[in-house]
Amino acid sequence: MWGTVWYPLRLLEGGGLHGLWSILVAYTTAMLPGLVLLWRHGDELRRDPKALVVMALANGWCNVAFVLAVIEGPVMRVLLLFYLSPLWSVILARLILDERLSREARLVFAMALAGALIMLWNPALGLPWPQGAGDWLAVSAGFGFALSNVMIRRMQAVSIWTRTSVSWVGVLVIALFMLGLSGQAVPAAVSGGVWLGAVGLGVFGIIIMTVTVQYGVSHLPIHRSAVILLFELVAGAVSSYLLAHELVKAQEWVGGALIVAAAYVSAHAARKQGEVD
Repeated sequence: MWGTVWYPLRLLEGGGLHGLWSILVAYTTAMLPGLVLLWRHGDELRRDPKALVVMALANGWCNVAFVLAVIEGPVMRVLLLFYLSPLWSVILARLILDERLSREARLVFAMALAGALIMLWNPALGLPWPQGAGDWLAVSAGFGFALSNVMIRRMQAVSIWTRTSVSWVGVLVIALFMLGLSGQAVPAAVSGGVWLGAVGLGVFGIIIMTVTVQYGVSHLPIHRSAVILLFELVAGAVSSYLLAHELVKAQEWVGGALIVAAAYVSAHAARKQGEVD
């Protein structure tokens, strides 16, 4: 679902509903049952409020930037740059959790960085650097994803339902901030069917995607879920080719392979750590 969500988002964009408004409507719809969950688990908000706020804002930026990126740029390039998150996880775990860099962590760092350099390399532009808004959004979304996951590791006493609901609040906060910053008014020429489509995306997309990921990650070893989640890349590659006729360059395949391999090594390291614990 995460590998194909770009398509309904582009359809909404084509119907006149800008990505930020699609996010606002879809996540507001998802947030309605989330309010009930927050009310039932409200006492958990006081257990680690600072970590919850950081997680919410990081997850908010992750989702907003990811949605805008898949609307702005080629789907597979966005997904592969997003999966630089293992690189950011290594850095953030060292800074926030004071985790020492193991041999596997250093390998993950080197592989992900090498993959990014290959993907971003453009002889005409000199240094390998994100090219355009889509690249920057994808890279920063991956950073937000990594930061959110690191903060989640600090909040073992907070339930999945509270973390999910707070994450949705974070998305709404970031979307409203971006709308205020951009000065976009409410789209006037959008049909009722398009607005209804955004609501449907919230009910049948955002809620299902978020809850199923949370459930799966909670019931599987982290190393297994991390590798299974890479199927998003397969879904993205197939759907972008069939629905948008987008092709991936050989340079991006090579760089992307290194990034995916880094995610696999990271998952393997997590499995070994779990066996030691």
